[in-house]
Amino acid sequence: MATTLRTALTDRLGCTFPIVQTAMGWVADARLTAATCNAGGFGFLAGATIEPGQVDAAIRDVKSRTGRPFGVNFHMFQPNAEEVLEAVIRHGVRAVSYGRGPDAATIRRLKDAGVVCMPTVGALKHAVKAVELGADIVTVQGGEGGGHTGAVPTTILLPQVLDAVKVPVVAAGGFSDGRGLVAALAWGASGIAMGTRFLLTTDSPVPSASLKRYLETRDPTLIKVSTAVDGLPQRFVENEELKRLEGMSLPARLAMSARYARHWGREAGLGPLGMARLGLKVMAGDEGGFRTTVMAANLPTLVQRGVVAGDPVNGLLPSGQVAAVIERLESCEDLIVRIMREAGDRLAALAELAAGNSKQGSPT
Repeated sequence: MATTLRTALTDRLGCTFPIVQTAMGWVADARLTAATCNAGGFGFLAGATIEPGQVDAAIRDVKSRTGRPFGVNFHMFQPNAEEVLEAVIRHGVRAVSYGRGPDAATIRRLKDAGVVCMPTVGALKHAVKAVELGADIVTVQGGEGGGHTGAVPTTILLPQVLDAVKVPVVAAGGFSDGRGLVAALAWGASGIAMGTRFLLTTDSPVPSASLKRYLETRDPTLIKVSTAVDGLPQRFVENEELKRLEGMSLPARLAMSARYARHWGREAGLGPLGMARLGLKVMAGDEGGFRTTVMAANLPTLVQRGVVAGDPVNGLLPSGQVAAVIERLESCEDLIVRIMREAGDRLAALAELAAGNSKQGSPT
């Protein structure tokens, strides 16, 4: 029997276990999200990468697969951000996740509709700001995490944030098992969030060739942070495409991204004016800038090539360092049951240790 742990996270999100599956772009689809929820965790649908006009159908797809509560993520700078917000409220989605971007009015709009606001942050100051803007729960991702990530490891960042905010905190970055869950709870977190561990499940949509490349990466130092893709630090499995990008000159990368941007704009139905407006939104962000804005199109094109088309050589493979310790694929159900069983074993061992020390210290 899996251990049941009730925390502020399970109470707010309505899940059985304090385990969150993050909204990985093009990976956290309806099937993976529902599988996580049906196993007792809480899954986030990757709303930030759903094409305009398809958000309602994607949410309905999740609801057709599970009767459990789930979440959706979004970015304020995506072309269909308003579509996502309206669909989330209309469907009564339990929670949203986001980075920096939504203002207090947008967050209030969601909260008034009963939607739990749960941003992901990678720095102490961003956690504090998120709570000031109205966040109900904060997910804190340490530098071990995949995709865009900060430089501070989870072991340092998590206690800092726990000391600074008064809302439930979820730990992310480097988690994959029950030991990690117990460690996070011992720090004071209300649960853990995992991306890479759920990517490497049998419920994941990632093609087998790319999954094989992830599983073959056994050295954590080969899951590295690079700024070569869009000018911001991101963690990927080191492969041929990442090495090629890092070897390119900046003008060559900018030219490549301009080609990708034109292609992406046509597919998204954005004309020159729409592309210009989107660029201004990106530049207005805290991390925005001309170079970052111009290079932004590199990321979706190359990540889709890696995790959607299944080309681990010519595409990119976003990953947390924890991929190096994952040896096999499991279903979401088997994964969550195992994590909770391991957590129960660790909690029992700690209780035994505490009891033994109490006996030794008692008067005779």
